[in-house]
Amino acid sequence: MPPIGPDRASAGDAAASAVAVSGLVKRYGELTAVDRLSFTAPRGGVTAVLGPNGAGKTTTVEICEGYRMADAGTVSVLGKDPARDARTLAPRVGVMLQEGGVYGSVPAREALRHAAALYADPLPVDDLLERVGLRSSAATPFKRLSGGQQRRLTLALALVGRPELVFLDEPTAGLDPHARLATWEIVRELRAAGVSVIMTTHYLEEAEELADHVVIVDRGSVVAAGSPDTLTAAGPSGRVQFELPPNLDVTTPPSLQDAVGTSVSVITPQPGRVVVAGTVTPRLLADITAWCADHDVMPEQLHVARRSLEDVFMELTAPEIRP
Repeated sequence: MPPIGPDRASAGDAAASAVAVSGLVKRYGELTAVDRLSFTAPRGGVTAVLGPNGAGKTTTVEICEGYRMADAGTVSVLGKDPARDARTLAPRVGVMLQEGGVYGSVPAREALRHAAALYADPLPVDDLLERVGLRSSAATPFKRLSGGQQRRLTLALALVGRPELVFLDEPTAGLDPHARLATWEIVRELRAAGVSVIMTTHYLEEAEELADHVVIVDRGSVVAAGSPDTLTAAGPSGRVQFELPPNLDVTTPPSLQDAVGTSVSVITPQPGRVVVAGTVTPRLLADITAWCADHDVMPEQLHVARRSLEDVFMELTAPEIRP
């Protein structure tokens, strides 16, 4: 199969960023979904936009794609305004929607052929179907494809025009492990070809594995941005994670925090799950297990790990359950 990326020596203009957002505001009646949000996505890299449900990330990405209008602020996509310059940007940008985008009765191959006909130099349709694992389902109507197969077809639709920039909205949602890894390889191939990728995902390990740059959004604003290494290096260097009975209160004196001391932090991201973040030492492990012994409980699935992007995400975003 030919390279996925743009087949031209110099793609587009010389804008420093693939996407630049400044002071973005979007309101829906009384609700401010995006509140003076700003971030940049570097050219030729993978940028992951993360956030809890309702954080404003999907609205932000849809404005960047040109599907919604901002109430205030500026957005630059490949150096152009996504609303005013939509016709110019269309051949250069691929969009993978979270759902929909294909009539249910249309077979996979026909949907991809129709999309390919809109571009001057599309990827070969059958080769692309093979690449996303849909060659044997090419004649199957969209509505009869499994959820994972539909996701793979929408990925192919985003790539068929050899985009310089591609937006991937939850690209591996509903995929089995093999298909997820295959999608990761496609994202890496896009990066190697110089394609800029903006992706949203709820799989934090996916962002940590693929992203060069991470933007964490909460309550309509950016709360952190940087490379995964930079974000994970900004706090405690390690953690001890384990499971306890959900009804056990680790804050009741003598609390677990009392037992391990003030040099580390005890975090309970959800009932029954405990994370002790800080410098991990043999003494710390002994203090944790001694506290558990005093409470006659066994710390299940206890393991020591380095600080992860999930730790950063849980620390920075509001802890309550979102709708």
